[in-house]
Amino acid sequence: MTVTERKSPLTVETYTGVIHSFLAFLAQKGITPYKCTRDDCISYLVFRSTSAMSGRTIARDCAAIKSFFSFLQDEHMRSDNPSDLIESPSRGFSLPSVLTVEDIETLLASIDTATPYGIRDRSLFELIYSCGLRVSEAVTLDLQHVQFQERLIVVHGKGDKERMIPFGQASYTCLREYIETARPLLTRNRMNQALFLNKHGKRLSRKGIWKRMQILESRTGITTKIHTLRHSFATHLLAGGADLRSVQELMGHADISTTQIYTHVEDESLALYHAEFFDNFEAKTDIQS
Repeated sequence: MTVTERKSPLTVETYTGVIHSFLAFLAQKGITPYKCTRDDCISYLVFRSTSAMSGRTIARDCAAIKSFFSFLQDEHMRSDNPSDLIESPSRGFSLPSVLTVEDIETLLASIDTATPYGIRDRSLFELIYSCGLRVSEAVTLDLQHVQFQERLIVVHGKGDKERMIPFGQASYTCLREYIETARPLLTRNRMNQALFLNKHGKRLSRKGIWKRMQILESRTGITTKIHTLRHSFATHLLAGGADLRSVQELMGHADISTTQIYTHVEDESLALYHAEFFDNFEAKTDIQS
């Protein structure tokens, strides 16, 4: 049975190998190609990406799967193609970089909190990690977006979509200290509702945050980026037992396939680290799965 039409012999051979691998993957999960869903296709591509496959290879696998289901449609074996809406990754596609919990702790512990700027930085990076914020989201936070009683922050993400994210005890303590002791020293008598301020009493910029991260890198020897803290947040939550839909909501992803890429990490030891966060999450939010 050929799974492609008008393809070169080499392409047909390659696609056939991909489909054999895909069908074996489904069989292990007790799924037939006739009942396979979009999420099942994504699971396979994520599985392949964790095997150190290049973006070119994953894009080829995605094309082979789409061709296979098109064949099933043509043969009236399926009425739909579950892979239709899956976007092929670019050739440069790779798994997101993720730090270990120990690396995160090392980075945060390297911040000197003896100064107002250090107190601000500890609060800033603790919040970025524990809430999975984009740098643009951290920059636009205002004082009114922090709800201490509920232990929630209100975030405006891409497309100005609003979401509420719970924060744990560590962020609560850091934010309290920053707002009550350090921030008043940074305002420079300016009326500014921005949560994180620079030395001029103005809103801290993206460039300012990147510079602070570079200082932490040089102190610790840990190579990272601000967005890596966000990747680490999602990966650590999933490894700790959080369900995919909840993490999708927390991250502000429009498509769950974006979130699913983080499921490659399996580390049961992270469960205890995030236990307090999960307790707070379940008590303070009502995110529908």
